[in-house]
Amino acid sequence: MSPRRKIRCAIYTRKSSDEGLDQDFNSLDAQYEACAAYVASQRHEGWTPLSGRYDDAGLSGGTLERPALQRLLDEIDAGRIDMVVVYKIDRLTRSLADFSKLVERLEQANCSFVSVTQAFNTSSSMGRLTLNVLLSFAQFEREVTAERIRDKIAASKKKGLWMGGNLPLG
Repeated sequence: MSPRRKIRCAIYTRKSSDEGLDQDFNSLDAQYEACAAYVASQRHEGWTPLSGRYDDAGLSGGTLERPALQRLLDEIDAGRIDMVVVYKIDRLTRSLADFSKLVERLEQANCSFVSVTQAFNTSSSMGRLTLNVLLSFAQFEREVTAERIRDKIAASKKKGLWMGGNLPLG
């Protein structure tokens, strides 16, 4: 039996708020442990965890301008990472446009990514298709939610209800 190619795995974690980060074991730690266990389960496929952590604490997934993500991308561009492991896709980004950019950048560097709680990874064409469908629905859900909020505010204003901002005088 021929030896499998070594797949260098980096674990990326993100938490939007600072809440609970001061605890001994927080959300970033929980995400990291789940990802590390998944990487260990794939050892027979040649997966090897990298020692550094890529944690973005208290940062939104609405932008790619996050320090640990930028460090991770630099390492990917340098050819030092073969697989990015995340707990859920939305830890990487919540934007379909940004996600497209990330996938393209990963592909250029021969790097894939896997979500440990969602059953697919981008090393297969079916995984990439599934991912695009899921992200399309996530973006649709965000847009519908925003429309609902705008409609509620407009309806409340129409009824003369104060919806925040400066107090109406006069």
